[in-house]
Amino acid sequence: MPVDVERVRAVARAFVDAGRVVPALSIEDGRARSWWWPLPSARDRELIGSLCDATAIDDQRAVAAALSVATDEETRARLVAGNVALVAPRRGRPSAVHAWLRALAAPDPWLPESVGADDARRLAAATHEWVRSGAVETGRWRLCLRVHEPVSLAPTSSLSIAPTSSGAASDRLGPSRRDEVVRSPHEVGESWLVELLAQDGDDPSLVVPIGDVWSGAVAVGDGLEPLLGALARATRLAPELTPMWADGMPIAVALAHDEFLTFARERIATLVEAGVTVLLPSWWTHRRRLGLRARTTTRAKQPAAITGGGVGMDQLVSFQWDAALGDTRLTAAELRALHAAAAAKQELVRVRGEWVELDPASVANIVRHAGTRGTATLAALMRSGLGLDGVDAPDGADVMGVDATGWIGDLLADATHASVAPLATPDDFDGTLRAYQERGAGWLVFLGRLGLGACLADDMGLGKTAQLIATLLADPGDGPTLVVCPVSVLGNWQREIERFAPTLRVFAHHGPQRHRGHRAKFATRARRHDVVLTTYSMVARDAQHLGEVVWSRLVLDEAQQVKNAGTAQARAVRTLRAERRVALTGTPVENRLSELWSIMHVLNPGLLGTATSFRERFAIPIEREGDDEATELLRRITSPFVLRRVKSDRSIITDLPDKIETTERCPLTKEQATLYQAIVDDLLEQANASEGMAHRGLVLAGLTRLKQVCNHPAHFLGDDSALAGRSGKLARVEELLEEIVAAGDKVLCFTQFAEWGERLRPYLSRRFGVDALWLHGGVPRKRRDAIVDTFQSGEGAAVFLVSLKAGGTGLNLTAASHVIHLDRWWNPAVEDQATDRAYRIGQRHNVQVHKLVSVGTVEERIDEMITRKRALAEKVVGAGEGWITELSTADLRDVIALRDGGDEG
Repeated sequence: MPVDVERVRAVARAFVDAGRVVPALSIEDGRARSWWWPLPSARDRELIGSLCDATAIDDQRAVAAALSVATDEETRARLVAGNVALVAPRRGRPSAVHAWLRALAAPDPWLPESVGADDARRLAAATHEWVRSGAVETGRWRLCLRVHEPVSLAPTSSLSIAPTSSGAASDRLGPSRRDEVVRSPHEVGESWLVELLAQDGDDPSLVVPIGDVWSGAVAVGDGLEPLLGALARATRLAPELTPMWADGMPIAVALAHDEFLTFARERIATLVEAGVTVLLPSWWTHRRRLGLRARTTTRAKQPAAITGGGVGMDQLVSFQWDAALGDTRLTAAELRALHAAAAAKQELVRVRGEWVELDPASVANIVRHAGTRGTATLAALMRSGLGLDGVDAPDGADVMGVDATGWIGDLLADATHASVAPLATPDDFDGTLRAYQERGAGWLVFLGRLGLGACLADDMGLGKTAQLIATLLADPGDGPTLVVCPVSVLGNWQREIERFAPTLRVFAHHGPQRHRGHRAKFATRARRHDVVLTTYSMVARDAQHLGEVVWSRLVLDEAQQVKNAGTAQARAVRTLRAERRVALTGTPVENRLSELWSIMHVLNPGLLGTATSFRERFAIPIEREGDDEATELLRRITSPFVLRRVKSDRSIITDLPDKIETTERCPLTKEQATLYQAIVDDLLEQANASEGMAHRGLVLAGLTRLKQVCNHPAHFLGDDSALAGRSGKLARVEELLEEIVAAGDKVLCFTQFAEWGERLRPYLSRRFGVDALWLHGGVPRKRRDAIVDTFQSGEGAAVFLVSLKAGGTGLNLTAASHVIHLDRWWNPAVEDQATDRAYRIGQRHNVQVHKLVSVGTVEERIDEMITRKRALAEKVVGAGEGWITELSTADLRDVIALRDGGDEG
């Protein structure tokens, strides 16, 4: 593959910016050339590896050569521009070393021909060995430095201890012998002790005092000389350690505070890269900083105490700034003592038993603003309380967090769910809420009265609609509620409200006759009703009409419809004015974390920051790197506003029958296998010759053709040829339907291909003597409702073919006790949603789920991917489905290749 010159130059600039370059010399065609080489470490392997195909040796060599040239050019250009001379000019014939140093800072990298060839070769060999010595292997035993907290030392002259033949390190370095170490030549009261150890490379947990190595108590074989070499390199990289050589066999060195700070801030990373292990006190890497904490007190702890339209995420909240060490507030006396220490130029002081670095300007700023008051939005306070950028502290001071009481404290403590009282079934609710539904409705009322957005993310079939309707009755607000839903469930909402809350006045804003007069008349009509139903497409078209009303509550059903923040319907939804906002979805994350951001941005704008900051702080670390810390932080931020329960939790629901999932592996027929292989060969040939968007489009089209072949040759060919006996998958469907129909059961058959459903319906109707139903996106709403009613009735059709897109959400089809997935979609959430049309409250029979997979084909890889994605979704993360189009040709071949056992002969 061609070298991406701009990316290579960017990497080279990064090395030069970090000072990660090393001078070198090479002999080329008998002449000596000076070089600045990049000096990568282990942590740079992935960065450099991204520049080329890791499996192509020629590509690796080309990139390495290009990176060396780019690094040399960048370093040399900066030296020349800065008029930097590494060595002063000298009269007469220069030595090889002098000529090399002059050439390193010159536009011309070549040494003059007056430098002898033998001298140049010897210098090249020496420089090469010198570069290698920066990170040589030390064999099994390696140098390790352990830093101990300060111990009191009376000012004395520098002393050293001679190695002894016996005695533990704790004896030699214990409190009674602390004066027997080499100290820096400064007058010190308290010093940091750096103990020298030898670490077993095979078992890094095994470390021994280096004095035991010098004395022979611990045998290191031929590792003694490498350890001495490592000590020499360590003092070169960290000059603060140099006093240890006052004795020929050092065991430790004491550092004053300023020396230790230089060592910790500037040397440790370099030492680690050179192969030296540095063990710091555990608290050092997690030491707390000085800053300001915002303290606010809210009296209201119960929803009944909240009046008006709620506070909302944009509500201004008053608070006081307190001086703090991390999450601990400091007393006035402690703050005065810190101020005095900073004024005395002390850089390290002990506060409450731990060491703190002091910056005089920062401490003065904290002293100046401690006790002052400020205001911020609730969203900003929430973000600061959760460790994100939120409230801006005065004069740039660090914000250490938020201390809050009352309902804000409940939210910050992630205790909202536990503190909310369940909502007893309202008197005018025609039915009885289950216990978990009472808790869910109580939670919706609680956040609603605070003006905070809530995402009810209960598993499909747990009755999110019923909980929302109960909430409308208990907390109606001052105006109508707007429910936005897919067109496929508009009728279902009308029926559910009529069933559970017949007293509510409802009208649907939908259809060609929806406009009755100008916008003001629409607003008047809406205010005469309790609930207005509309669809996402209508919101985008009629945003001006809907914007005339300040809604008491905005409800987004199947809220994954706004998962793409850039769509017209998502933008339109964000413009609607509402005192309360609720999202109902069983899948707040289907594929990418950006979907969660989009939904939360509608509910509580600003809580998760901007789309860009969210991507950098959460999406990339979680999706690409599996960052557990970022995942946990995202859970903490969203958990007060997202309530998720699953049907498999028996503490939630005990009377739901079981769901039995089976993967049905179907062999290809000879005809299918032949067609499949022909498509694979053609796709790979074209993929080799394509790139960019053309490559992606080619891959998606090819995968679609392969999935069509797995369904049936006639599906792929698009002809009217016979169906019987030509598809292993269809044969298995017929076997399943024979048993299901004979037992008097009903079945849902989902397919992503509308044309396949059109072919199957007449075939299955004739084959089994039933009137198979067929629901797809082109079916009008009234006809759709009639089809659903027919299937749900006791004498309705036994076989219901459903388009995955048109019928995968919002429908209640509990008459079915079997679900067949005729073909596999990339997204596990989509499949689960479809299955849960049958597996939901109201289902009285066990639900058998049959997932058809053609053996040895791409469908098996899809099945494996779905399994992995489902596990990731449990951690509130999705890898997305775009990955499939980014595959290299080699990867693509592995995914789509027909495997052994792929046909039945």
